[in-house]
Amino acid sequence: MANNKYVNALRILSADMIEKSQSGHPGLPLGSAAIAYELYANHLKHNPKNPSWFNRDRFVLSAGHGSALLYSLLHLYSYPDVTIDQLKNFRQLDSLTPGHPEYGVTPGVDASTGPLGAGLGMAVGIAMAEAHLASVLNTEDSKIIDHYTYVLHGDGCLMEGISSEVMSLAGTLKLAKLIVIYDSNKISIEGSTDIAFTEDVLKRFEAYGFQTIEVQDGNDTEEIGRAIIQAKADDKRPSFIKVNTQIGYGVPAKQGKASAHGEPLGKENVAEMRKTLEWESDEAFYIPEDIYAHYSKLSEKGEAEESKWNEVLDRLKTDSPEAYADYQTYVGREIPESLIEELERVSISEKAEATRSISGKVLNTIAERVPFFLGGSADLAPSNKTKLNDVGDFSADDYSGRNLHFGVRELGMGAIAIGLYLHGGILPFVSTFFVFSEYLKPMIRLASLMKLPIIYVFTHDSIGVGEDGPTHEPIEQLALFRAQPDINVIRPADENETKAAYRSALTEGVPTIIALSRQNLKPNVGSPKDAQKGAYLVRAEAGDSPDVILLASGSEVGLALDAAALLESEEQIDARVVSVPSMELFEEQSEAYKELVLPKSVRARVAIEAGASQSWGKYVGLDGAYVTIDRFGESAPAAQLFEKFGFTPANVAKVVVDLTSK
Repeated sequence: MANNKYVNALRILSADMIEKSQSGHPGLPLGSAAIAYELYANHLKHNPKNPSWFNRDRFVLSAGHGSALLYSLLHLYSYPDVTIDQLKNFRQLDSLTPGHPEYGVTPGVDASTGPLGAGLGMAVGIAMAEAHLASVLNTEDSKIIDHYTYVLHGDGCLMEGISSEVMSLAGTLKLAKLIVIYDSNKISIEGSTDIAFTEDVLKRFEAYGFQTIEVQDGNDTEEIGRAIIQAKADDKRPSFIKVNTQIGYGVPAKQGKASAHGEPLGKENVAEMRKTLEWESDEAFYIPEDIYAHYSKLSEKGEAEESKWNEVLDRLKTDSPEAYADYQTYVGREIPESLIEELERVSISEKAEATRSISGKVLNTIAERVPFFLGGSADLAPSNKTKLNDVGDFSADDYSGRNLHFGVRELGMGAIAIGLYLHGGILPFVSTFFVFSEYLKPMIRLASLMKLPIIYVFTHDSIGVGEDGPTHEPIEQLALFRAQPDINVIRPADENETKAAYRSALTEGVPTIIALSRQNLKPNVGSPKDAQKGAYLVRAEAGDSPDVILLASGSEVGLALDAAALLESEEQIDARVVSVPSMELFEEQSEAYKELVLPKSVRARVAIEAGASQSWGKYVGLDGAYVTIDRFGESAPAAQLFEKFGFTPANVAKVVVDLTSK
């Protein structure tokens, strides 16, 4: 079995890819080749001719450094454009074979992975999406959503804390169609895993509520196959399969050693591997035609599976037009135009209200119109105002609910949100206090990398948190996320700006962070359409040109308006006030619009925000000033903190007077 030529073809291609590029990780591809072969050949429901077939089984390579193995599989199965030339360009500029798998780059890649453990969380999200869609779309006669989620990972993924977060939740939710395969080779970069990782992993997963299975020989495809069949037979629990493998299998000088993990094998070792595996050619990237024919034959099963599923879908269309229309609504994920129009209407109110409370109302408005919209908080829904009314809770007893309960698992929540979106048919939101976005940061980065329009609802956005103190008061978070590519950060000041934030989140096509206040804020004069431009005038100057421009976001917009009135009445300084809910949306506007809002001729500018000053430099310039916070906060009532840190009309006016009198 160890010299199964169809398995060894994966090893040969992987080793040749890494050797040619002189970069990569051969250890996992050589050790896990039999797992990958058995899964794709005999269990995974996939159709290379249609990589995005909706009811396919999903596969996530959480140990993304083993990408050469996945690319070898996709090539042998003739996935579109994954040619031998792409394998030869492994890790090279503009290739379809980047160093770690990237969603949207390589056909057949279901998730961008690399940071260890992240793929485990994505797989949980995918399995949750499958369970939810099956519960709301399947009928007694038509199972249009019916597939498994597989994830392959290694020791490093289990050492990362995210694995505990997401696997614990998967067990709690009894996600029986989640199958977790563990490449257990007992080697990490620094040597044996025994130096840092000695727990009984099977007992750990048993405690989570998984069915646990162990495969003794990672080269025995029959034993691996029996384990997968056993996993699928359990319809009450997710399954965890530990497969004992040898890192760098087939290379005598490297097998079982840390040196096999993350460096090319070297020409001599690659040649020795060919001898050990009894490979028929010394030519790099050579694969015999009978092996290509074998994989081509295997791919026919996937075509047949999709064909059968299409027949079920056609019957549903004929027999149950309403159910078929529901399916199309979920899969299409189109936002109703009537909802967009509603979110663009101006709201006129004199009531001061926290933007987190306004957000809660908007979330429910969206949920009423968008059935595929669901989400939840990291155990903070009452504070975040994120509970959706009358749609139930997603639980092991009822997967149709749309309120997700993540528990206190922020990092895991972030990865699960990615999986929910990647599956298709769902638009997720997740929520916590803004300061705890630190826990989600790596997953938000991956969402940005994949350009997934996940909505992050972060409340308690400033020192307005008050008595909870500096551990709970965001300072640097706005600047941190504004520095991240492919994400919109929006800090609304009132109801109209909050509606604009959600309108943007539903239409922009990238992740959106909405930072919301704990404290009540007075409504300002503005409209959602203006706010969607990222920055706009909320107070025009009285004369032909302002003496100073005050730029503010969120809770500080009202402060800027009060300061402008004070400057006019007491200092005869003519101030323009610009609300800047989103720098990213403002940067999308035309140069003419940007000049209209922030004319270059007015160099006296003051940024006002209860957060770090760093991201405001491009708008304030060298001649401007800041009323911001570049230190940690303190524990005290919010009003006292705003006064202490200078967020008062009098202090803003003083800063302006000092600036304009230079």
